[in-house]
Amino acid sequence: MSAGTHQAKTTKEYWGGIWHSAPRLRLPLGVDIGTRNLQRLLKAHVTPGMRFLEIGCAPGKMLAWVACILKADVSGLDYSERGLQFTRELFDALGIRGDLRCENMLSTTFCPGSFSLVFSAGVIEHFDDPREVVKSHVMLLRPGGTAVMTVPNLGGFYGRLQRMFDLQTLSLHNTSIMNPEALRALAPEGLVADVRAYPFGRISPWILSFDDRWPRLLTRATQHIVNAMACVQPFDISGLCPMLVLEMRRRRETP
Repeated sequence: MSAGTHQAKTTKEYWGGIWHSAPRLRLPLGVDIGTRNLQRLLKAHVTPGMRFLEIGCAPGKMLAWVACILKADVSGLDYSERGLQFTRELFDALGIRGDLRCENMLSTTFCPGSFSLVFSAGVIEHFDDPREVVKSHVMLLRPGGTAVMTVPNLGGFYGRLQRMFDLQTLSLHNTSIMNPEALRALAPEGLVADVRAYPFGRISPWILSFDDRWPRLLTRATQHIVNAMACVQPFDISGLCPMLVLEMRRRRETP
């Protein structure tokens, strides 16, 4: 991830360390609310046969689900060599075809204007100034295509908790963009239309890290209790939504 005005808040070594063990070679089970939230969001946007790109795709679980369940023609891009290797192993095990590339999103070899939908979850908030990163999503879209980006909602309720439990992890996130108005302001002028930013998802314990303050057993018990409650939550509650979504459509004609 290049330096400059879009200085990354994390390093390549950091992302390599995230994927320290291989995931199970199967589709996500959907038992945790974080997965369910993303699946519900994607179901509203993905149609069979569309060209779909996930930026930051490792370890490939969601991308594989989109290919197998939503029947999209999928591609994936990730900065971590280890993470992308896990993605390839998952795709091979499940017999999924996909164009998977280990690249910097700001200098990718994917051709501009190639995709109907470009998606990322938990990527743009790791930059001090994510405007170029957001623009890179849009440039990969066909005219009329849609970009969908999610960030953890650490600007309110969840942010106050994270500040109490793990300030170091919180510092890796650009919390200044974690409100709908700030997200809308990231949209590249002249390139997009129908810009929306909104909170989304049932309450989730998975975007918080408690391990530095609580015993592991207490942390896991709390997470699973909250997860069970979220799975029966009947509707989103704005202040408790664990993610914010930035959604925009590329203009069919650039002014």
